[in-house]
Amino acid sequence: MTSRRQFLTQALAAATLLPAGAAYALEPRYRPQSVRLTADIAPGQILILPKAHFLYYVTKPGQALRYGVGVGRAGLEFTGTATIDVKKKWPTWRPTNEMIEREPQTYAKFVDNDYVQPGGPGNPLGARALYLFQNGRDTYFRIHGTNAPNSIGRSVSNGCIRMLNDHVRDLYERVPLGTVVTVV
Repeated sequence: MTSRRQFLTQALAAATLLPAGAAYALEPRYRPQSVRLTADIAPGQILILPKAHFLYYVTKPGQALRYGVGVGRAGLEFTGTATIDVKKKWPTWRPTNEMIEREPQTYAKFVDNDYVQPGGPGNPLGARALYLFQNGRDTYFRIHGTNAPNSIGRSVSNGCIRMLNDHVRDLYERVPLGTVVTVV
């Protein structure tokens, strides 16, 4: 159960992520909801269906908590199985070298330096990040919050799985390190 203090803190943080006067209404289907799941995924694991723009956190056999997500553009998406080996609150961020090479104008402030953007409301990783690893190696793919809430339900990222900040905070608290994530 969310305390009054947690609710007010989350509401204040969410309010700082949209420009003044801006409003964003998430489509109802992308709001967290308990759903039946026919996939054979063990409780405590995560299943992501990028084409449907949904992430499922399996709560018990045949049941999951479903969240709407934004996913990678064609050719940039992650597929396979990984584990969450690192979790961070208000993570720092730096685009990968491949991102900088693909879009040097977009990432100009990162060209030819080691600059890392500090965590905070303006950071593209949002309020929380869950780092996906395979065989102990960082995949550089993340499940993370976003400062672009209108990207939920769309294929627009450089490959990561985006969630609304309130939703990624909730998931962050539910999943321990070592959680298995399957992306199909």
